[in-house]
This record gives sequence, C-alpha cells and structure tokens, in this order.
Amino acid sequence: MEKFEYKVVTYDPHGFFGGNVKEYQIENQLNQLGNDGWELVGCTSSNQSYGATKSIVCIFKRRKFPYLPDTGVLSGNHREPVG
Repeated sequence: MEKFEYKVVTYDPHGFFGGNVKEYQIENQLNQLGNDGWELVGCTSSNQSYGATKSIVCIFKRRKFPYLPDTGVLSGNHREPVG
C-alpha cells in the first residue's frame, strides 16, 4: 500500500482589509513545491468580516519512500517507489 505525507501551507493576503493576493508569489511557491514532489490536493480561503480573505490554506501530498534498514538512506531512485 502506498503511503503519503502531507503539508499544509497558509498564504496571508496583504492589504489593510486583506484580499490583496499576489498571484505571482503563490505561483512561484507552488512551482517550487511541485519541483520538490509535492502535489496540490486542495485550497480554501478563510474569510474575515465583510467577506475579505483572511488567509488561503493549501494542502499538498507526496508519496513517502522507505529507507534502507539501519542506514537512513533512501532505497533506489527517490522518485520511484520501492516494492
């Protein structure tokens, strides 16, 4: 059975009332996480008064890879699962 690890990242919009999202900053971080093997599973926003966005919460997952016993070294290619 495959095993996964998860990561939660919170983005805070800028501006006095929130809601000023800088897409390029989020996009750059999403691309970096994707290069590191993280897959975006979902995003949601949390709102404060009057519907302004307080934060954007994104959840990522990636496959866990087993380590060789007593070595702390990944088995085989770290991008391929070990049977």
